[in-house]
Amino acid sequence: MMLKKFILGGMTALVLAACGGSEGGSGASSAPAQSAVSGSLIERINNKGTVTVGTEGTYAPFTYHDKDGKLTGYDVEVTRAVAEKLGVKVEFKETQWDSMMAGLKAGRFDVVANQVGLTSPERQATFDKSEPYSWSGAVLVARNDSNIKSIADIKGVKTAQSLTSNYGEKAKAAGADLVAVDGLAQSLTLIEQKRADATLNDELAVLDYLKKNPNAGVKIVWSAPADEKVGSGLIVNKGNDEAVAKFSTAINELKADGTLKKLGEQFFGKDISVQ
Repeated sequence: MMLKKFILGGMTALVLAACGGSEGGSGASSAPAQSAVSGSLIERINNKGTVTVGTEGTYAPFTYHDKDGKLTGYDVEVTRAVAEKLGVKVEFKETQWDSMMAGLKAGRFDVVANQVGLTSPERQATFDKSEPYSWSGAVLVARNDSNIKSIADIKGVKTAQSLTSNYGEKAKAAGADLVAVDGLAQSLTLIEQKRADATLNDELAVLDYLKKNPNAGVKIVWSAPADEKVGSGLIVNKGNDEAVAKFSTAINELKADGTLKKLGEQFFGKDISVQ
């Protein structure tokens, strides 16, 4: 079957979700960027019949290789589903995070799918983001038999945190007695061993851990409100509003038909497309 054209005439741009999300890697100029590639993203995808996607391939469960060597993960499978909705092929180009956004700006790929949320003004001036396909925020984790129910309850309580993280700062501000750790896995191990009582951490990271360790003996006792969560979506260079709107339409359709819910449950045990 011949591929459908990526854009079929004029369309109304969608109102996109507010930018936010995980970031890192190389910086970008605060001035609006001029992409190093010629022609619009719509035109290039129409001509190729393929969308080229930058991703790490080493960031489980979002983008990684399974035991058979196949590239998979939540972001990867969402992107494949978006491409299918649009009637185009998808080609992934794996690259290190530190060079990923620079590679997008230089035109090495059309899109980045790697849990990017565009929270900084510098990134917002350079790139645009589709409708989010995942949301995450802070969660508080404690033992299954704990009486801790909210951040207010960790005042004076041993809370396992990376001292340089935003979550560590948030726990300190709540009056917690901080127990220094290297990362999430160590935090949860200390809680299980009763050497700490709680940890504040990223929701998606915790869900991933609990899915892989269902008998861990810990649970999420509090989650950040919806307006404090950060959404991640497909990232493109500025000046491609039609492409962003088309991606967003596909993502909203995948929410409506249950595809994103199914993928969230597959990789996290929960629908993470809901704010």
